[in-house]
This record gives sequence, structure tokens and C-alpha cells, in this order.
Amino acid sequence: MSQKGKNEWAVVLVSGGLDSCVTAAIADLDYRLAFLHLNYGQRTEERELRAFHEIADYYRVEKRLVASVAYLKEIGGSSLTDEAIPVSLADLDNPNIPTSYIPFRNAHLLSVAVSWGEVLGACKIFIGVVEEDSSGYPDCREEFYRAFNRVIALGTRPETRIEILTPLIRMTKAEIVRKGAELQAPLGLTWSCYQGNERACGRCDSCALRLRGFARAGLPDPILYEG
Repeated sequence: MSQKGKNEWAVVLVSGGLDSCVTAAIADLDYRLAFLHLNYGQRTEERELRAFHEIADYYRVEKRLVASVAYLKEIGGSSLTDEAIPVSLADLDNPNIPTSYIPFRNAHLLSVAVSWGEVLGACKIFIGVVEEDSSGYPDCREEFYRAFNRVIALGTRPETRIEILTPLIRMTKAEIVRKGAELQAPLGLTWSCYQGNERACGRCDSCALRLRGFARAGLPDPILYEG
């Protein structure tokens, strides 16, 4: 949890959720951490921001950037940003993309991360996306990040060398939980729920994936749920 002896900067996208927390724990092994959090008008914006700062405090992160991409709420099209669209009840066998998908969100988040990373002289951007055990979001696919790395190479200064790393992308939630426990990541500080701010609802896709991950890992989920 110390930045001593680490010379290269890495920007870590930290939503405050389980996946981003474990990703931060992995990045902390080798890099100086700069934490980035994006507010986009999501239902649990305040709760996620609290989780972000608590995780940053745990890792003693001094460089933090909280930025707004609130235009994603104005664009709409997602139950996370539009109160008129109900959050879908969990259905982990549903082959369709759930209402919680925010159109092309991760491209916006990565663009901010690259801009900040170029100013910092960072060499890596860490993002905790998961392809196999996720809700099927198209911007969580591995080929998307390979393509974005090419965009970075084309769109930054010639001397800039920034690479996106997705250490969790091929892992299941159970594997992520076990990795977090192994690295002593502060999983009890994380927040995954799409709609609850005091207690997690336990009914949305994100809660269901998280609960299943902890159950399959054989570990108790340290956060509180409704009911």
C-alpha cells in the first residue's frame, strides 16, 4: 500500500466497485497509482464516489481526479442514468444486453484517462472490465481494448507510450473475488449495486453477479444487502 520504489505512473479507473478495486490492487504491485473516477449522472453516483475515496485512502493515493461526463445522462438510453427506465431485475442467463448498458460509455472514460495519463507521463491505464462473467456489454470485449490501444498510439504525442491493461478481462467473478482476497484488497469498501445507496438491492444484475461470485469463491460478501 505504499508508492515507494515505484517509478512509473499508472492511471487506474476506479468506479468504486469490486472489479475496479481488485484491478487497483493488481496495479499497486508495480506502479505509482493515479486514481480516476468519472461521474456521469448514475443513480448511485454519490455512493460510488464515497467508495472511490475510501479505496484511494486505503492505497494512500495522492493523485486523484474526479471528473464529470454528465452529458452521458443527457444522452440517456440507460436505466442507470434515466429514471424513466427501470433497472432490470437480474437475469444472468439473459442473452440480451440489459437496460443498464450505457451506450459506448467506456470509450468516454478511456479518453479522459488517456488525456490525464499523457499529462502525467503515465505508461499504463488499468480498467477492471470483465468479458466472460459480465452483463454482456459490448465495450467490455477484449478486442475493443486492443483497438483502443491502437487509437492511443495514433492520437497522442510520438513520445507517449500509454497502454491499456485489462487484468480481469478473462476472469470469472469468483476468480476476481479470490484474487482480491489474496491481495488483501479492501472489498468491504466497494459498491456494486446499480440502484441502492444505503444497502445493496440484491436484485440488479450487478448485485447478482457479485453475490454469485462470492458464493462460488466460498467467501462472505462483506457489504450489506436489503432484506
